Amino acid sequence: MTTIHIRYKWLLFLLVIVTGISGCKKFLDTNDNPNLASNASVELLLPSVQAAIGHALGNPLQIHGSIWAQYWTQNPTSSQYRSLDQYSVTTTSFDRPWRMLYSDAIADIQEILNLTQGKAASNQYTAIAYLMKAYAFQLATDAFGDVPLTQTANPAITNPAYNPQQQVYDSILAFVDRAISLIDVDAEVHPGSDDLIFQGDMEQWLRFANTFKLRALLRLSEVAPQKAAAGIATLNGAEFLEDDAQIEYSAVGGNQNPLFSEMLGLSRVQNMVASETVAKFMTQNRDPRADVFFDRYRNTAGTIDSIIGIKQGSYRTNTRVFSLPSAAVGANGRNDQSANAPVKFMSAAESYFLQAEAVVRGWLTSGQTAASLFRQGIRASFESYNVNGVDTYLASAPAAQWPGGGTEAQIRAIIIQKWLAMTGNQGFEAWTEWRRTGYPDFFTVSLATALGDERLPARLLYPSSEVTRNVNFPGIRQIYEPVWWDVD
Repeated sequence: MTTIHIRYKWLLFLLVIVTGISGCKKFLDTNDNPNLASNASVELLLPSVQAAIGHALGNPLQIHGSIWAQYWTQNPTSSQYRSLDQYSVTTTSFDRPWRMLYSDAIADIQEILNLTQGKAASNQYTAIAYLMKAYAFQLATDAFGDVPLTQTANPAITNPAYNPQQQVYDSILAFVDRAISLIDVDAEVHPGSDDLIFQGDMEQWLRFANTFKLRALLRLSEVAPQKAAAGIATLNGAEFLEDDAQIEYSAVGGNQNPLFSEMLGLSRVQNMVASETVAKFMTQNRDPRADVFFDRYRNTAGTIDSIIGIKQGSYRTNTRVFSLPSAAVGANGRNDQSANAPVKFMSAAESYFLQAEAVVRGWLTSGQTAASLFRQGIRASFESYNVNGVDTYLASAPAAQWPGGGTEAQIRAIIIQKWLAMTGNQGFEAWTEWRRTGYPDFFTVSLATALGDERLPARLLYPSSEVTRNVNFPGIRQIYEPVWWDVD
């Protein structure tokens, strides 16, 4: 848990990714403001932070989330993720995401805040840093529960105390509010190509802040509904994301999607295949997104040409009939186009679904109905992947119909559509929303479960690095123990 500044591996990565997305902008362009000259390192720290979070989000958390959200399951012809499929993970499985979030991201975020403290010219960097801090801590606490928070700002503290999850969420919301107070959409000085997500567009960052605050408050819907309602009421009239907040990758210079990069390191072995849970649901609803998120299985006789999934944990069977995740979500090791798949921090579809739920609950006043926002979420999901047929889907798919059965039925419809939109591209968030709401309510227990009952994973385990080294480690948790906001 010591501060680790920009590492050589990140410098190599960032030199490629920043120049790759900058277009006509110069690398590290900050509008050539001399007031920022002494803070040049923030221009490297910011993309380092974003890349670290993107790597955690797009690789280990994407794999765990997408298997446990029942988008993917272990390929019967390989073995890399069998332990995930049978819920038999160990503490060593989580050293990487913990390190990525704490040593790689949160430590560098604090360095940005230290460098920009009291310097008004750096306010836009400070605002983005606070948003990344909120985002990183939400990932950490949603994954592990109680986590170190207040003592992480001091690198001299090598055994930071753990803070209760409720306190972590209070701080997350405070970080977002601090960012909102600093954002100036007309600021002359702001990041440029060193901002991997929005390239310094502060209007987009303000929308991100509002949308993320809505996400964080809705996470409290079951454990602290009055607090959630009061917080969401402050967002009445706010503008939310209408575009995906994401990092884009390419096949050039080792700048691949982080999941595909790992698959290359595993000699392109295809460990993930389509889960029957999502494939069957999409097929029943004639969802054209299925052909974007998965590749069709085609046999040599030409008698099968469809999206086919297998049951969770069926890797012990001899089946060879299944579809693979597509290159669009970076999960097909046999297709080099996987290198180009983005990592989504938040999507436009998610933004609309969050608003729809808040309106249904009576917590957000909007110029649109919940039904309209629900349909816009579906449209945004289709548009994000250039999928045709959204009008037909909205008119005929059972899952796309707005229910008239009251609040709970409407929340169920919203979350299931959110789950569909996040197929293979926001796996951790989809699994987290299932933990919060219980939807989708048709998940199946792995055929290979090691839990011996109907329990499903409800958290990540604390990493072995904390178990063995941090004297303030709060104790082992079981994979089926819910986190604080998961009250069902």
